[in-house]
Amino acid sequence: MINIHKQTLANGLRVVVHVDKSTPLAAVNILYHVGSKNETPVKTGFAHLFEHLMFGGSKNIPSYDAPLQMVGGDNNAWTSCDITNYYLTLPAANLETGFWLESDRMLELNFSEESLAVQRKVVIEEFKQRYLNQPYGDIPLLISPMAYKVHPYRWPTIGKEIAHIENATLDDVKDFFYHHYAPNNAVLSVSGNVVPDEVFKLAEKWFGDIPYRSLSKTTIPKEPEQTAARQQSVERPVPADMIYKAFHIGGRMDNDFYAVDLLSDVLSNGPSSRLIQSLVKEQQLFSEVNAYISGDHHPGLFTVTGNLLPGISMEQAEAAINVELDKIATSAVSDYELQKVKNKIESSLVLSEISFLNKAMNLASFELLGQAEDINDEIHKYRAVTSHDILDSARATFRPENGSTLYYHASK
Repeated sequence: MINIHKQTLANGLRVVVHVDKSTPLAAVNILYHVGSKNETPVKTGFAHLFEHLMFGGSKNIPSYDAPLQMVGGDNNAWTSCDITNYYLTLPAANLETGFWLESDRMLELNFSEESLAVQRKVVIEEFKQRYLNQPYGDIPLLISPMAYKVHPYRWPTIGKEIAHIENATLDDVKDFFYHHYAPNNAVLSVSGNVVPDEVFKLAEKWFGDIPYRSLSKTTIPKEPEQTAARQQSVERPVPADMIYKAFHIGGRMDNDFYAVDLLSDVLSNGPSSRLIQSLVKEQQLFSEVNAYISGDHHPGLFTVTGNLLPGISMEQAEAAINVELDKIATSAVSDYELQKVKNKIESSLVLSEISFLNKAMNLASFELLGQAEDINDEIHKYRAVTSHDILDSARATFRPENGSTLYYHASK
């Protein structure tokens, strides 16, 4: 059971604290409820651009990294379709330094043409390196608009195209900041060797006077149900052919999330899982296969991928995958098979709770989605999944008309 203490400031900032006396350190995590799904189709990549801009200096602090390093701290951040997460770790005795740094950049960034130009260049290079110049890197740029037609999940976090970042103006980024970066659109979580009352006092001192802001009123369209299978074939200079199948599933808070998650584990979590046993070891069709879920806040994707071995045709590979998906959608998994994946999930949840930083991140995520206390129910929700729940999820998911398939051919 994870101990949790909470308060909400007058400006809407939610503060969550977990006490962990086993470490001399503390983690400060700020989760903003903004991701690429909050962008417009003509200005994409802004959430990720902001992840970089937030380290370019704030209103009163020209360098974010230098003061943190002076007190023995470290930091990083990441962006997804739904959220942008910033975290730092430092000696618990220097906790206030973290609050000072994070509050100042929540208040206002050092908006300048120079800072924007620097970070714009960094993001453009990242786009080229990760998505355009890396083998299989453009798959997100291909699969997202194939699977989604109206929802903003139809472009990846990096953005739809480089031009959107190249053309980003200072007014554009200011507008994005003030409509998304706000205390009433964030969760501050602290985990480590701290005293909750002292954390709440620091939160009030450093964040309390940041004004409540009007958030973006943009309505995110609901993706209509897919009614026909979709396919696309491309040819690229890559080492081997690859097949990529994406099926629509529910969102993170849907009732069947835990069954769908365990379904992906039955298929490909570990060397004894179904896809690896059958397609890699026994039939020797693939060098690697994977099945995983996106875990997005809104209805997401269940993905199955496979790297074909030389001499294996795309038709042969896809037929073999479909056989395995049909099996799990027509016959319930055994009690042994289900218990095995439940044990793995449970051990991974327990291991993740050892890290005070992981706890800070997870608590912020649960608070954003509902309430931080829900983290203590996760194991019970996985334990409650039955073999029939998994069968129902597989039947609902692995329908041909619910899927999009990318045939990624190596250049001859």
